[in-house]
Amino acid sequence: MTETTKSRAYTPAEAAAESGFSIDTLRYYEREGLLAPVARTPGGRRTYGPADLEWLGLVRCLRDTGMPIADLKRYAQLCLDATTMDERLDLLRAHDQRVQEQVDLLREQQEKLREKIRWYVGNGATPAERDRAAGS
Repeated sequence: MTETTKSRAYTPAEAAAESGFSIDTLRYYEREGLLAPVARTPGGRRTYGPADLEWLGLVRCLRDTGMPIADLKRYAQLCLDATTMDERLDLLRAHDQRVQEQVDLLREQQEKLREKIRWYVGNGATPAERDRAAGS
């Protein structure tokens, strides 16, 4: 990371664009303690730094993989205390296990879907559909 990147300040709109969260969600996360209070300009406007965006990237990952807000709040709270690494690890491992269960279930369901596609191809689907299915 260059010195320019390290000291870069992002407006709320830029932080929203970078993180994929809406500006309202960023405010909500700050209000709920999922995001540390962000810096403010002399005029009182929020300004986000690279560390904020890195944290938001992790929050995005955890939310996209289904971590409940309550668990995310707990994780954020634990991150404020350097003596809680084992608890954080336990929380992330439990979440990883739930994610793996979802992935396994989706793979099983995908195989059922593919079986049905093969059935249609083998039982009268049009030649164009058979060719398309053979390519996938």
